[in-house]
Amino acid sequence: MMSTAVKIGLFGALSLVAGGSAAGQTSYHVVSLSNSGTITGTVKWSGALPRSLALPINKDAQVCDPESHKTRDLERLIVGPQGGVANTVVFLKNIYSGKPFNFPESRRFLDQKSCRYEPHILLVAQDAALRMNSSDPVLHTIHMDGAATYNLPFPFTNRAVSRTMQSPGLVSIKCNGGHVWMNAEIMVAPHPYYAVTDESGKFELADVPPGQYEIVAWHEGWSLLRQQAAIDVLTQRTIQRPVFSEPRTWQNTVTVDKNETAVVKFVLSDK
Repeated sequence: MMSTAVKIGLFGALSLVAGGSAAGQTSYHVVSLSNSGTITGTVKWSGALPRSLALPINKDAQVCDPESHKTRDLERLIVGPQGGVANTVVFLKNIYSGKPFNFPESRRFLDQKSCRYEPHILLVAQDAALRMNSSDPVLHTIHMDGAATYNLPFPFTNRAVSRTMQSPGLVSIKCNGGHVWMNAEIMVAPHPYYAVTDESGKFELADVPPGQYEIVAWHEGWSLLRQQAAIDVLTQRTIQRPVFSEPRTWQNTVTVDKNETAVVKFVLSDK
């Protein structure tokens, strides 16, 4: 199947992630499944790679840069040796019943470690809790924009907090503690048929009811547009924080047959 690239703005990204309409996903129902199928596939890169994005580590270097690299990759585009694109979210549109939510715990728990968000892409069910922690002995302040708007300081290490993600859609995360290179994204999902590609670009959606679906590959975007002024909450100094290009999506149609595996291949490019 051929993939079509679609550029979307923030509103479009939120509504698409919420289920494909501006009104969002209607209530999802867990039902008993029999003869369900599986969707597997890959997300690959085509063409020349854009220049990687990095920023200087100019604060708390002892904690943030223990190996003295001097810069930090912003992790906006990770392409493996065989062309697989990591950190791409693949999901089904407009599915309203099926299996229960079972997102990996590692995608529902955010750690701040060496002034880096782990993982870079999170996946949380709508109305479920996102757990957050800081392993760093410096002040971090998680600032969220989008489907959730929290501003949470972490002055102490290893004291986890939780917040419920009530609205489906995209949540962008930044650090208001002056660590301008820190960035991550949360997908708040209205149904469980979401997956994040691994380092080889592979994904799997299991226990899918038989039928035909629109399947979407979402990527956060990999270009730096400009810098914008922000305030370091600790020093109260003005800092410059990166502003990234809009997310991009690619869409396909897939048919899932009873007890069968359907294969979908997405091809991403900078065009």
